[in-house]
Amino acid sequence: MLMLGWIWGLLFAPQDAVQGNSYRIIFFHVPSVIFAELIYFFMAVCALMHIVWRVKLAAYLIKSAAPIGAMITFIGLFSGSIWGIPTWGTWWQWDARITSTLILFIMYLGVLTLHGSFSNLEKADRLMSILVIIGVVNIPIIKKSVDWWSTLHQPASISVSGSSSIDPSMLYPLLISIIGLGFMLISLGILSSRSYILSREKNKKWVSDYV
Repeated sequence: MLMLGWIWGLLFAPQDAVQGNSYRIIFFHVPSVIFAELIYFFMAVCALMHIVWRVKLAAYLIKSAAPIGAMITFIGLFSGSIWGIPTWGTWWQWDARITSTLILFIMYLGVLTLHGSFSNLEKADRLMSILVIIGVVNIPIIKKSVDWWSTLHQPASISVSGSSSIDPSMLYPLLISIIGLGFMLISLGILSSRSYILSREKNKKWVSDYV
């Protein structure tokens, strides 16, 4: 699905009336930033489960998801910079949406760094969960930044609750790209969490039986 969306969008979707062919970066950029936020929100739900109900698996899922979230957030920032050069005339602007997304990337790195700095993994799990919950306040800021402030970044072109401002010939390959990337990230998350769970539980009997 991801390849179908990219090929359709890059080769067969029409040119934009204003931006020409430079808009085609949306088929990389938009899915990336959507899942950058969704992965962190997923981590925040897991963090709440770990702190309130002491669900050990939830902490493992946070640690497994954080590298994937950092990767996809970097792709979103990088692709946005490529888009900004022909559109804004600059690769970077301290815009509310861009800056808050950069903070999200730093939060992902902070979660990984914090967890890796403790030899006591149970303590690391708890502190990591607290940091994730603190950082989730940034998600609505990213989402609403273009509505709350006068920003250089354009408003959202697609909407779940209302009508989308993007033409269907561009919207359909974009939606396919979003769904395809979602499936790919879920697959990466399953593989990553499986590896990390086996690593953390390697001294347990069920692991030796499973392996």
